[in-house]
Amino acid sequence: MNCRFCEQPLYNKFVDLVNCPPSNSFLSFEQLNQPEMYFPLTIYFCSECYLVQVDEYKKAQEIFDNEYVYFSSYSKSWVAHAKKYVHEMIGRFGYDEKSQVIEIASNDGYLLQHFVEKNVPVLGIEPTQNTANAATLKGIPTISEYFGASFARQLSNRKLKGDLIIGNNVLAHVPDIDDFVEGLKVALRKNGVVTMEFPHLLRLVEDCQFDTIYHEHFSYLSFGTVKRIFEAHALEMFDVQELPTHGGSLRIFAKHKKDKSKEISPNVQALLAKEEAAGMNTPEFYQDFQARVDQVKYSFLSFLIEQKQAGKKVIGYGAAAKGNTLLNYAGIKGDDLVQFVVDASPHKQNKFLPGSHIPVYDASKIAEYQPDYVIILPWNLKDEIMEQLAYIGEWGGKFATFIPEVRVYDSSFAEK
Repeated sequence: MNCRFCEQPLYNKFVDLVNCPPSNSFLSFEQLNQPEMYFPLTIYFCSECYLVQVDEYKKAQEIFDNEYVYFSSYSKSWVAHAKKYVHEMIGRFGYDEKSQVIEIASNDGYLLQHFVEKNVPVLGIEPTQNTANAATLKGIPTISEYFGASFARQLSNRKLKGDLIIGNNVLAHVPDIDDFVEGLKVALRKNGVVTMEFPHLLRLVEDCQFDTIYHEHFSYLSFGTVKRIFEAHALEMFDVQELPTHGGSLRIFAKHKKDKSKEISPNVQALLAKEEAAGMNTPEFYQDFQARVDQVKYSFLSFLIEQKQAGKKVIGYGAAAKGNTLLNYAGIKGDDLVQFVVDASPHKQNKFLPGSHIPVYDASKIAEYQPDYVIILPWNLKDEIMEQLAYIGEWGGKFATFIPEVRVYDSSFAEK
C-alpha cells in the first residue's frame, strides 16, 4: 500500500476505528434483517508528504451512486455561510454576467443559487443523481458526473472553463486527489481562481475530532500538504483563510502558477509557519491520536450507561455522518442507550442509522418524548441546534456533546 500522492510505502497508522458501514448508508425497515456490509476504517499517515489517508476499501462509486441522503440546504447556517461566500467572491474578484462559475460537488444548489440571484452564469457538477435533480429543479444547470482530469478536458473542449472553480468539502472525498487537482488545472481559465474548503487536519488532531473520519473521506488535509499537491500540478496558493465551519476549516485560493496578476498573501506563509510550529511536519504529531480517541469512546459509553442506570431518557439530534462514526466506534447497537435520533431532513426520517440501527424521526418526536438529554451529534452546529431546541428546558432537558470531551449544557446554553 502506497501513498496516494507521493507513492511512498504507507505503514504509519494514525488511528484504527476497526470497521463500520458507510456513514450515509441509512437503512429502511425492510433492510434491518438483511446482511449489512462493513468496511475497515484504518487511517495512515505518510512520513514523506504527511498526507493522512484511508486505505481505499470502499470505492467512491459505491458510496455516491446509491441514493444519497445528505442535502446541504437543510442546514440554515451552512446556507448562510455559502451566501456570505458568494458576496465576498463577487466583491473581491468582480464576477458578473460575463463570468463562468463552476462548483464541484454542488449538491442541491445550496451555494450556486446565490450566484444565480446575481446573474452570474453557473454550472454544478454533482455525482449523486438525486441531489443533482434537486438543483436542476431550482434552475441551476447541473451535470451528474465525477470530476477529474478526463471530465475537465471534456469541459474545456466545450469551452466551459471556469473563472471561479469552487469545491466545498470535496477535496477530502476524492480517492485520486492527484487526478482531481489535475482536473482543476485543466478546467481553470488563464486568470481564474480555485477556492476549496476542507476541514483542517490541525483542528482534527488538536480537538480529537475523530468522528469526522468516515469512508467518504479518503484524505485528511493540512495546508502544507495541499499546497505541495497543487504545486505538483502548476497551481499556486495565493491566499488562505481559517474558518470556524466543521470545527475548523481552511479556504484555500489557488491560481495558475503562470498567472502573475494576483499577489501572494502573507496568510500563506503565516499558516505554513503555524503548522510547522505545531509539529505537523514531524511523525510525532500523529502518533498519540489513538489513545485520545479511545478516551472519548470510554467517556461517551460511561455517560450513556450512567444515564440508563439512573432511568434517564437520552436521544440524539442530527443523523450526521460524524455521529454514525462515534456511535459505531463506541459499539452502540439498538435503541437501549440512545432511544432515537431526530433530523431535519425528510430524506433521513423514518430510516435507521447504519450499524447502530437507531431509528430517525422528525423534530415533533422531541416534545412528545421529553428526553432528559439531547446528544448533539453534529457538534459543529451546536449553537444553531441548541437555539432551535431551547424549548427542552420546559421539562428540564439538557444538551450534551462529546468531542473533544463530555460537555453538558442546560437550555440557556450554559455549560453544567
